[in-house]
Amino acid sequence: MYSRTAVAAIDCGTNSTRLLVADAEGRPLERLMRITRLGQGVDATGRLAPEAIDRCIAVLDEYREVMDRLGVTRGRLAATSAARDAANGAEFLQRAGAATGLEPELLTGIDEGRLSLTGAVADLDPADGPFLVLDIGGGSTELVAGAGPDDPELAAVSLQLGCVRVSERFLDDDQPSADQLATARREVVEQLDRAVAAHPRFRSAHCLVGLAGTVSTLVSLHLGMVEYDRDRVHHAVLTAADVRQWYERLAADTAAERLARPGMVEGRQDVIVGGTLILDEVMERLGFAECLVSEADILDGLVASQLGGGSGA
Repeated sequence: MYSRTAVAAIDCGTNSTRLLVADAEGRPLERLMRITRLGQGVDATGRLAPEAIDRCIAVLDEYREVMDRLGVTRGRLAATSAARDAANGAEFLQRAGAATGLEPELLTGIDEGRLSLTGAVADLDPADGPFLVLDIGGGSTELVAGAGPDDPELAAVSLQLGCVRVSERFLDDDQPSADQLATARREVVEQLDRAVAAHPRFRSAHCLVGLAGTVSTLVSLHLGMVEYDRDRVHHAVLTAADVRQWYERLAADTAAERLARPGMVEGRQDVIVGGTLILDEVMERLGFAECLVSEADILDGLVASQLGGGSGA
């Protein structure tokens, strides 16, 4: 059964392209995720690869069919780090808009972070805040600290770090060497230290909320989930010790060995080490013993913005 008042949100990220369709009350009707690696090689070339654009557009064609089936009347189509960084990002946005019938939006890193926080904290108790929302994407990582999206003292930053970017730039080998891992960690530390110096509120947050594929995949690995179960992943907790152990295990694996582990998502096995390194360092440097994992994120924020329930960034 479909709703004639359904709304849609599409996130064209660096590593994945995702869709959320919700009814007029915000209840999810469909969630889909496809690994498209739109950001393939962008860090090195400054351009979106033709084959990467084609992969993403093919998925957007599929999503348009889903939206039609569910009676979507309006939606938001957002592109993030890969399209921001690419010289030919406008070409991709034009094709994405044509495929979906939606007006494409190129979000700034700060708007991306604010929307992520809107979705991530909607079902959390405000008394547990202020929150630090950590959104580890493919090309960028957003840190947002606040009690909610309308917090007048909200602190937000978008770092040129992400699981794809770190992996392509530093972790060249199938099994990264100790030197490669150390170089990658130094870059993460330097960017984090600058961000924390500029935004001291990051250190005063009471609860770390982790978003996106790296953290959800780590939960799936930790639970040995053969099939993805959103209810088990959403609001699961990863301790700092869990994250460090998984970082060490995954860094010692080949990509094929990572993929063979129950819970690994195909398409993440070659970038999960870079993403886990970022999570590990954030928890270490900001002193968080636990990370609350949320499967509600920028998509939920994009939906809320259309239904009058959150930031309209």
